[in-house]
Amino acid sequence: MKAPYKVLFSNDTTNILTCTSPYHAKGEPFRPEMLEATVDEVAETGVDAHFIQLAHGQVPWYQSKVYPIEEHLRWWRQHFGVDPMTNPKGADSVHQYLLDGGDLLTVFINRCRKTGQAPFVSLRLNDVHFVNHVHDKGNLLGTHAISRFYVDNLDCRLGTNLNDWLQRTLDWSRDAVRDHMFAMIEEQCENYDIDGFELDFMRFPHFFDPERTTPNERVKIMTAFIGRVREVLDRTARNGRHRWLCVRIPAHQCAHDGLGIDLPKWVDAGVEIVNLSYHFFTEQDGDYAELRQLVPDTSMVLEMTQCTSAGPVATSGEHDNFTFRRTTRHQFETTAHLAYANGLDGISVFNFVYYRSHGGEARGPFNEPPFEVFEHMNDPDWLAQQPQHYFLGKPWECPHGLGLPLPRTIAVGAPEAFELRMAPPSGGWKHNGRLRIQSTEDLGNSRWRAVFNGVELAENPDRSEPYGTPYPPLLGTPEQHRAWTVPADLSKDGMNTVEITLLHGDKTVPVVFLDIAIPVENQ
Repeated sequence: MKAPYKVLFSNDTTNILTCTSPYHAKGEPFRPEMLEATVDEVAETGVDAHFIQLAHGQVPWYQSKVYPIEEHLRWWRQHFGVDPMTNPKGADSVHQYLLDGGDLLTVFINRCRKTGQAPFVSLRLNDVHFVNHVHDKGNLLGTHAISRFYVDNLDCRLGTNLNDWLQRTLDWSRDAVRDHMFAMIEEQCENYDIDGFELDFMRFPHFFDPERTTPNERVKIMTAFIGRVREVLDRTARNGRHRWLCVRIPAHQCAHDGLGIDLPKWVDAGVEIVNLSYHFFTEQDGDYAELRQLVPDTSMVLEMTQCTSAGPVATSGEHDNFTFRRTTRHQFETTAHLAYANGLDGISVFNFVYYRSHGGEARGPFNEPPFEVFEHMNDPDWLAQQPQHYFLGKPWECPHGLGLPLPRTIAVGAPEAFELRMAPPSGGWKHNGRLRIQSTEDLGNSRWRAVFNGVELAENPDRSEPYGTPYPPLLGTPEQHRAWTVPADLSKDGMNTVEITLLHGDKTVPVVFLDIAIPVENQ
């Protein structure tokens, strides 16, 4: 039986304290009612499965015997020489709640049951936030992220440079690493009445040294691990209910080899939901159509997030310090339409609530999240009738060799080619669209040419946002854009090509965003 869920919502729990929200004032300590509110605010919106990520996964935010909170805090005092309960980031209030006998996972499951959402645990298998501070005496950063296991097993790291995110991850060819993570999975499955478990391979997607492991060895290791998780899910299932196994993996197939991903073998080992992720961004250019063909009978969903593009650093600090372009309603709907049109079964969202104030006001202005977009995310027919907004943004680089579509530096007389995956609306494209490019610079009197699917386009003087948006960050000015009209009969189902040429102007010009907006009858 295929998994029945169409709209999957990921809740990282740290948002409760890092975001200002209707239920959390800035600086306010944790209360369990805040966690309940994160479940309540997506109830009756269309979300049918709620995935909780208990912080970064390495320090249990539940009542654990594998790594009790008392042991963690005692070790922190010994190792760092400072009381972790004075953490300025606010995790101390969660840890005090745990010390007092509270249990976030129990609160979450009970609230999901009350609101009709299927409760899943999502575990980050290789999260390494803040571990660059493991040698800093007096450190208070990452009391919810740095574990004793990591510090006691520094020889299991994939590199020695803790300032490099990929070198600081743990080596999954080591038995000790896999056994440690499995022990936490096992106790959560044994002690809590969940409907399923997600193995998150995206935090962070670097598990092996390619020089010390072969592709076959990586696949064998990961397939065996998945088999262990499948066995414990089945063994601990309650009341005759089936428990689902989900994996969060890259939407770009080029990243799979380095992670030991072989989807047909993983499905044979027990995977039932494949959650295709772009790590942090909403994107539309992944290999989901090709991956769909590998496991045609397995539930597959496409992940979207709160942002489409990264901008410059705006605040001090290690994390959440860059500006970002917010994902709009039409971009959510178009991306979901692409997923369904290419045979996928649903959508998931990650970091969705981070429209809210967090990480410094210089990254704002901020908004309440657009929870209303979930209402029709389980309705492919409705999505196929909506105005379309295709785009390429500036995401983070894939750690396994895939180049970024943008930013791109365009030189005079040197055409630059782009690809966009598109899918026709109901009844086909009947209206002209508008192609735009955006630079970080004023384009002045420069002259440009755009060719779409081999046909040169006529320039369009309208460079405004196609549908309007309440999210101004990184939208730029009309002077930073150029636009062209895309005739309705030029777009095609599948990959479409765009060729941009700078005919006259400065020697080189950076392009950071590209989009095509196409209206439909009911716009």
